[in-house]
Amino acid sequence: MTATLSAAHPAARLAGDHLTALGAGDSAVEPVVGWAGPVDLPLTGELLVQAACGIMHVHGRARGAPEPLAVDYATAVAGVLTAAGVLAAEFARARGVPVSAVGTSVAQAALLSVGQYLACGHGDISPAVGVPPPFVSGDGVRFEIETLRAEDWHRFWRTMGAAEPALRQGWPPFLHRFATATCPLPTVLHDVLSARSFTEIQRAGTASEVSVVPIGDAQPVPVWTFTPLPGGSGPSRASGTDPGLDAPLRGVRVVESARRVQGPLAGHVLRLLGADVLRIEPPGGDPARGVPPLTAGVSARFAALNAGKDAVELDLTHPAGRVAAKELVAAADVFLHNWAPGKAAAWGLDAPDLAAVRPGLVYAAASGWGPHLGERPPLGTDYVVQAHSGLAAVLRPPGEPPAPSLMTITDVLGGLVCAVGALAGLVRRERTGAGCRADTSLLSAASTVPRTRGRYRRPVRTADGYVAVSALHDDTPQWTTEELLTRLRATGVPAVAVTTDLGDLVADPRFTAALNRPPWEFR
Repeated sequence: MTATLSAAHPAARLAGDHLTALGAGDSAVEPVVGWAGPVDLPLTGELLVQAACGIMHVHGRARGAPEPLAVDYATAVAGVLTAAGVLAAEFARARGVPVSAVGTSVAQAALLSVGQYLACGHGDISPAVGVPPPFVSGDGVRFEIETLRAEDWHRFWRTMGAAEPALRQGWPPFLHRFATATCPLPTVLHDVLSARSFTEIQRAGTASEVSVVPIGDAQPVPVWTFTPLPGGSGPSRASGTDPGLDAPLRGVRVVESARRVQGPLAGHVLRLLGADVLRIEPPGGDPARGVPPLTAGVSARFAALNAGKDAVELDLTHPAGRVAAKELVAAADVFLHNWAPGKAAAWGLDAPDLAAVRPGLVYAAASGWGPHLGERPPLGTDYVVQAHSGLAAVLRPPGEPPAPSLMTITDVLGGLVCAVGALAGLVRRERTGAGCRADTSLLSAASTVPRTRGRYRRPVRTADGYVAVSALHDDTPQWTTEELLTRLRATGVPAVAVTTDLGDLVADPRFTAALNRPPWEFR
């Protein structure tokens, strides 16, 4: 690791808070965090990390220019990532490996957070003509909508009085906004909703099964909830395996049944730590495997989250498929899913059901809302969770109206906190022999982001790009990026060029060491 490794780093302090909440605040493993890590750039703070590592680019795509997130998002991701590393090290220590410290960096956390966009190789994406969400009702309520089905989308907009060409034009960018971080909708769709009251819009959403969620300021909720599992205790399947410093979870078996980003990312983190991960996919495979762009016949975005995992196809809607799933879990240490509410109980694959076939199981359940919005919550996807949780209210600079980011912020944090829940469960089981259920959600993950806005200005436009400056800086003549950087560094002002093409970032040798290894160093 390079550059300012310190247990007093803001991300290390966040990790300490998380570990205390998990009952692991007395860990013998030292968390050591820096800003740049193996990235060979002078990164000295949150703003410069966001600029160099692609966050500004992805967040700003929807409006056509790089923009900083106004909160310490990369630092928050690094805090959860550090907690994961400490718990993995504690698990290895319980198995006889003398780990004393774990190092990571905010830059590595930032690169992980944009990993699915990096994998797609998108360059400088300029949004098509259109206006991204959120929407504003006629009585002034700002809100997001969500649906995963085209028929519900069409029914909602027809009820609202939108013309057929506009709603047909709007569906593709809305559907693909998670992958592209852009959503250029026809202006007429915004106009249609701005002529209606929020009550009318909510009523139409309910009738059409489209979730309508106002941008609010909900109070933070507990990030992790643990429940002891019945059925006694059982031995670790990893017993007798030498994990080693490079792979503290070597020998751990994970069965994952998950889709989209949150669940697969949790399994990805466990695999990076050395676990063997087996995915359960529906007959024909996960549909996300075929989503462009493809690399070697597989979706690049899917591969970014699932490379290195084994897979088996099971029909969990059929009794035989559920029996086969239980057989797989009987030989596992962790079962991980992000199914819709009620699905696990309806299938007989809830935590007590699986604990009966695998004593000592760690059952990690990731959801959108957890229990916090009742038995019939809205669809629990990234942007509506940003809206409800209060994140949308602080992501933009002061003076701008609140709006979620079209970067998948809570999906990434949701996957990380789910992985941390599984790791905490493994540590508990290694010490006690007893299994547990670890519940997390996108809503609980949103609580890991500090809500204090940073004083982050937009980057300075140069003749050939953008420069992020760590201090306030007046407008400058139209120098090139390199000319401005040279002048700023000569006066001791930290600054970096803003990444505006993720393809260039992947090819940049200054990032190679960070992109080609897991984001932790154990020693």
